[in-house]
Amino acid sequence: MTDRPSGPDQALAAAVRAEAGAIVASLARLVGDFDVAEEAVQDAIVEALRSWRAKGIPDRPGAWLQVAARRNALDRLRRQQRHVKVLERLREDVGTEELDEADERVALVFACCHPALPADARLPLTLRAVLGLTTGQIARAFLVSEATMAQRIVRAKRKIVDKGIALTVPALADRETRLDDVLTVTYLVYNEGYVSSTGATDDRDLADDAIWLAGLLATAMPDEPETLGLLALLQLQHARRTARFDASGGLVLLRDQDRALWDRPAIDSADRLLERAAAGRRPGRFQLQAAIAACHASSPTWEATDWLQILTLYDLLLRHDASAVVRLNRGVALGKVRGAAVALEYVDDLAPDLARYHLFHATRADLLRTLGRADEAVEADRRALELTSNAAERNLLLSRLR
Repeated sequence: MTDRPSGPDQALAAAVRAEAGAIVASLARLVGDFDVAEEAVQDAIVEALRSWRAKGIPDRPGAWLQVAARRNALDRLRRQQRHVKVLERLREDVGTEELDEADERVALVFACCHPALPADARLPLTLRAVLGLTTGQIARAFLVSEATMAQRIVRAKRKIVDKGIALTVPALADRETRLDDVLTVTYLVYNEGYVSSTGATDDRDLADDAIWLAGLLATAMPDEPETLGLLALLQLQHARRTARFDASGGLVLLRDQDRALWDRPAIDSADRLLERAAAGRRPGRFQLQAAIAACHASSPTWEATDWLQILTLYDLLLRHDASAVVRLNRGVALGKVRGAAVALEYVDDLAPDLARYHLFHATRADLLRTLGRADEAVEADRRALELTSNAAERNLLLSRLR
């Protein structure tokens, strides 16, 4: 889909956005073509905003959008004179007002994570087609250019057509093999909502969408520890949302947050999820990340944080996820346990992989300041500033530079 609608009428935009992702998922499964589905839904959104401004938001906005999108798809396919069977199904369904958002969205997530698709395209395609992130947002999440990401998504869509990949819920065995990709998609969506790369300080709707999807997966696969681990991780991170920004909208780092503002019931719920996951005796990367977040959540102050336990958990996490970003986060814990000099040497080795990642440079700046190397810290903060478009992060970096 294209960028989400924006404008002065926030109620209309929110109502449209809440429904659009699931309808793209439903329509893409029906027509077997992401492009037709996205274009049909986008046209329906334009129609909805025009109609709803005049007549008000209908009682069932999802059903309204679904019918409009299916009619648009029918028109497009008729003009193209193709997909005869799809046309027949659309003619039968165009008056239907039923929409099972959960089934449709989860089915398409698993379909997008088909092993026939290139690994570097599965997650971006899902983020784009199912959950509505823009190509630019996805490119920033994967630390590549927007043009590169657009090519990956186009190639993935073509392969779905060429390979005849069915946009349906796979069999249980296939679901299990694709689960890690599906959980990763959900996590990336939450990260985009947590601090939006588009410049908004906090895209709450997108973060809530990811938590909803994680909960759906945990309910559908309750014996899979990693689904429980992901849901616990997102709950723990979301529990801090009220404390993450000050009254003027400025970003508040974890060490400076008012912990009295944290959502304790959400933290307790996450702890119970982690206990259930641990009972499965199959540790994984989302469980370990959740355990790290739980260490922070259980500490009464920043100074009392059990950094040795966190460093140990990162060492375990590296067995499941040795990505450069995980190693960078381990560097922060390493600095707390063994000192800034050791951590800086460790972090500097990550430069070839993270040169375009703003938090790499921000982390280096923190370590350099601790070591008294102020001029180098300023240079690192300037580089971090160049690499982020998020308003809250930019303001924080600018305050350091001032």
